Amino acid sequence: MKFDTPATVNPIDRLKYVGKAHDRIDGPLKTTGTARYAYERHDAVPNHAYGYIVPATIAKGRVLGIDTRAAKRSPGVIAIVTAKDAGKLGKGKYNTASLLGGPEVQHYHQALAVVVAETFEQARTAAALVRVDYARENGQFSLAAAKQGATKPSDDGAPVDTSVGDFAGAYASAPVKLDATYTTPDQSHAMMEPHASIAAWDGDKVTLWTSNQMLAWGKGDVAKTLGLPPDNVRLVSPYIGGGFGGKLFVRSDALLAAIGSRAAGRPVAVTLPRPVVFNNTTHRPATIQRIRIGATAEGKITAMGHESWSGDLPGGGPETAVMQTRLLYAGENRMTAMRLAVLDLPEGNAMRAPGEASGLMALEIAMDEMAEKLKLDPVVFRTMNDTQVDPEKPARPFSQRSLVQCLHDGAERFGWDKRDAKPGTRRDGRWLVGMGMAAAFRNNLTLKSGARVRLGTDGKVTVETDMTDIGTGSYTIIAQTAAEMLGVPMEQVIVTLGDSSFPVSSGSGGQFGGNSSTAGVYAACMKLREAVAAKLGMDPAEAVFEDGHVKSNGKTAALSDAARQGELVAEDSIEFGDLSKKFQQSTFGSHFVEVGVDAATGEIRVRRMLAVCAAGRILNPTSARSQVIGAMTMGVGAALMEELFVDKRLGFFVNHDLAGYEVPVHADIPHQEVVFLDETDPTSSPMKAKGIGELGLCGVAAAIANAVYNATGVRVRDYPVTWDKLIKGLPAVS
Repeated sequence: MKFDTPATVNPIDRLKYVGKAHDRIDGPLKTTGTARYAYERHDAVPNHAYGYIVPATIAKGRVLGIDTRAAKRSPGVIAIVTAKDAGKLGKGKYNTASLLGGPEVQHYHQALAVVVAETFEQARTAAALVRVDYARENGQFSLAAAKQGATKPSDDGAPVDTSVGDFAGAYASAPVKLDATYTTPDQSHAMMEPHASIAAWDGDKVTLWTSNQMLAWGKGDVAKTLGLPPDNVRLVSPYIGGGFGGKLFVRSDALLAAIGSRAAGRPVAVTLPRPVVFNNTTHRPATIQRIRIGATAEGKITAMGHESWSGDLPGGGPETAVMQTRLLYAGENRMTAMRLAVLDLPEGNAMRAPGEASGLMALEIAMDEMAEKLKLDPVVFRTMNDTQVDPEKPARPFSQRSLVQCLHDGAERFGWDKRDAKPGTRRDGRWLVGMGMAAAFRNNLTLKSGARVRLGTDGKVTVETDMTDIGTGSYTIIAQTAAEMLGVPMEQVIVTLGDSSFPVSSGSGGQFGGNSSTAGVYAACMKLREAVAAKLGMDPAEAVFEDGHVKSNGKTAALSDAARQGELVAEDSIEFGDLSKKFQQSTFGSHFVEVGVDAATGEIRVRRMLAVCAAGRILNPTSARSQVIGAMTMGVGAALMEELFVDKRLGFFVNHDLAGYEVPVHADIPHQEVVFLDETDPTSSPMKAKGIGELGLCGVAAAIANAVYNATGVRVRDYPVTWDKLIKGLPAVS
């Protein structure tokens, strides 16, 4: 199905199932422990062996030799595979570094070998006996030190630099100016389920039960790496215990399981230990961001400039932290630029809301700082500089843009009028209390997505698609879509996900998964509706599917009658045209936060949070709210605690576990409120929906930082905002 004109009235608009709150249909499996994750697939692969990684203990250099003699003599060892033993391996499209290193070492904890043994403990013990001799080389591990040598990265779908009007001239002549630099640190996805895979070979075909968000991408990369035809690779991933972008691409657990299984001649399970996950897999790269804003004395922005520096391994890409600045506020003279430094740290790549999450951490503080210079309320300043067209391409309007309503509704609900604009003036006993806010923005993305729908002789509907569920509720919204399209109760819909043998979906990521995958199911259901109508002798254009029946021109038949002679099967994909080029499709929101800061110690406590979101049709308010509050929680971590500390001598992340890398826990999170504006976007998809899972993160950290400033009068521009950066500026304690 081609989607190249805006959606009109369609079966989804009945909203009998879609748009209604519905509990996750996979919830009982997860809460009872019967949802099997990749490392738990003993039902599919009984009596498998275990593999354990041998990771590099240098960040850059060469392997001179690997001594496996002692490890091979260790009890239970079946096989040991190094790059020398593995045969010719390719490099997947989506990996910057090789998944199996040697002789070159590209980053700390790069996999150098896998040890396969009868038990996990035996494999781990033997792996510790492997001796690696290195020739260490000096590396670059500091973004600040490498900044001067950073270069313009290659264009990858979007321009690296943009320029509209005369930014330099407009900025120089602006009556009110801001020029500030902000930094964000390296961050880890820190998902609950580590990277894990089980591999089994059948002749020259391999099946991987793996924790992966994008099965089609992963299938292609595994095939390319192992030198196999894509049809000889199958990935299975029905349940994923969190990914946040860290499982968009196959990592070394999948490759080690595959080559370990091939060498051992039996299935092998590999999971990356938590300390290895942090350095072996991807992370959100640190940024240095310079923002310059010029405005009239009344508060109209006349010049907007945003430059960002980030780093990655050779061949990697930048953290696209300037993207939201190209679209969020008006201003006729504009400039954005990104520069990329070569760093020898583990690979930087996508983490929830890549680009906007980091960029808004800087931009939305800058907007507050500018509002203060102008003596304007932060909400008023943002409202004054709203735009209904793409500021860089004024001929292209936004398909929907409700930012101002999000700002005003949020301010009213939160009691923003009670905020004292003068920092450090509100007290609650020992606590300094402040309010902060920020705009939320995340582009709406869509990807081609397919599905297969079956109508059984019993009237039940089965949906098959390789779409994954990373805790986002894919099972439920896909069931809601099929139920709506075919007019059956949700209890009669069976959803099967996470198998690369199914039709290729959008996958889970970039907040494109929910909208794109349900649109793919919509397309397949439309084709099945045509087949059903033909079987029943009805006009598919006139047929109404509801309550398990099909009605047309006074004729009514049970849906199951169409499959009386055998199962009906339909398969289709949604293919998106150029509507996203004609209309700028984005999601918007506002975040409001109240914090308390201990006047003596600088301890920060978030007291309450509010998010107001405009993201097209909300397919399931329950799961959408869950996504937003989870993202808000992640924003608390980004603002106040999450930071990977780099050993700049040896080139690795020191705090590489959940004891040293702190993430928010229940005690850190107070009352959270989420409001969704009632809107639809017919240019986005037949579902008239957009993404929501990343919008809830965008802007949260800045809202918290702005609240801390309002509480204390201390402006912190280097994340995370911690007590040591506040303590010297706090008011004297009597």
